[in-house]
Amino acid sequence: MVTALLAAALYFTIATRGVQFRMIGEMFRQLVRSGRRPAAGHRADAGSHSSVSSFQAFAISIASRVGTGNLAGVATAIALGGPGAVFWMWVIALLGSSSAFIESTLAQLYKVRGEGSFRGGPAYYISKGIGSRWWAVTFAVLIILTFGFAFNTVQSNTIASAFEECYAFPRQWMGILLTALTLVIVFGGIRSISRFSEIVVPVMAVAYIVLAIVIIVINIGRIPEILCLIVENAFGFHPAAGATVGMALSLGIKRGLFSNEAGEGSTPNAAATAAVSHPVKQGLIQTLGVYTDTLIICSATAFIILCSGLFIDGHDGIVLTQKAIDSQLGGGHRYGSVFVSIAILFFAFTSIIANYYYGETNLRFIRDNALLIRAYRLAVGTMVYLGAVMSLDLVWGFADITMALMTLCNLAAIALLGRQAITLLHDYRRQLRQGHDPVYRSSTIPEIADRTECWP
Repeated sequence: MVTALLAAALYFTIATRGVQFRMIGEMFRQLVRSGRRPAAGHRADAGSHSSVSSFQAFAISIASRVGTGNLAGVATAIALGGPGAVFWMWVIALLGSSSAFIESTLAQLYKVRGEGSFRGGPAYYISKGIGSRWWAVTFAVLIILTFGFAFNTVQSNTIASAFEECYAFPRQWMGILLTALTLVIVFGGIRSISRFSEIVVPVMAVAYIVLAIVIIVINIGRIPEILCLIVENAFGFHPAAGATVGMALSLGIKRGLFSNEAGEGSTPNAAATAAVSHPVKQGLIQTLGVYTDTLIICSATAFIILCSGLFIDGHDGIVLTQKAIDSQLGGGHRYGSVFVSIAILFFAFTSIIANYYYGETNLRFIRDNALLIRAYRLAVGTMVYLGAVMSLDLVWGFADITMALMTLCNLAAIALLGRQAITLLHDYRRQLRQGHDPVYRSSTIPEIADRTECWP
């Protein structure tokens, strides 16, 4: 998986001429313009005002990205792979964001109309773009297993660990509480998910970044030393915690992928829900999400842990992040543990909700049956509870296996369909040069016009 992920990232970076670098300004412009309302004249259901806006779709994907991977996954990567794992996290974010652009643009291109909102993702572009139903169903099954079940066990396990460490709160009771809250939200539908995500996630992310900045300022004199440690350990010049270059690279990319999801095939499910006038608009916005997740929030956690020096003391996961913040704030208080337990509750819980939605979208692709959807919701609630009481190694191992299979399935698909997304990018840039607000019409790629039902 690591080899395929890097190969795809390099290929799409070259093929798009570094879209993730040269169009950063346009990404911010589109994010600001997207606001909270869907693009005029492009609703999922004519006369309905309930479609998901571009910003809300972005918030759903950020809700999935910003969670356990940022606080616990980074800590695990550093504890087992050494400081060099951080460098490889940065690499996969910078290069992999090109894959994120391709998959999210394709999701918009091949999206379909749902009940009041659009639906789409890899299962849809595999089925419509490649014409392979069995491949699409295989991906749909894998994402249901990965996000609906495996990743949600990781999220609930991390919340339970954080509250057990800070408050000695029993894991069983936390599991029951999380399960109840999850079922209340998921039975509210996608609009309830998007409203919840766009309010909670930005507030907690900003608060966490401010805390990280305070700790970095306190240790400002050590930052050059820490940066050198990261780079040296990444290439084996300064081994730390017994880690090898291979382990640093593998863990950095695995935990980076778990966190930013670039190329994995998950965020296209959120990208497809947005009402935009051109598929590239949402592709650019989703690319920005990779930077937000890894280069800002994951880096914040990494610097907190490396400034503390506790990564060599045998701690792991969310507990390491909590102890690192406690040690930096000083005074013998446990402010860090308290803050992290609250932050991870919101981060990981919003991830649970977004993960559930990814699974539901793909279950509806396989068979849109109300009874089946209700059964899936109850199964997700069950996995949330089990994750809270399971061991750390078991939930991460389960998540890694299903994530690898799903990612390989998606990478093969976007490798075959990527040229279409690149054609859309050229069309988008041409319209920008002409001074237009880009609008896509199916005649741009006439050979697939009959397969793109949502475009005029």
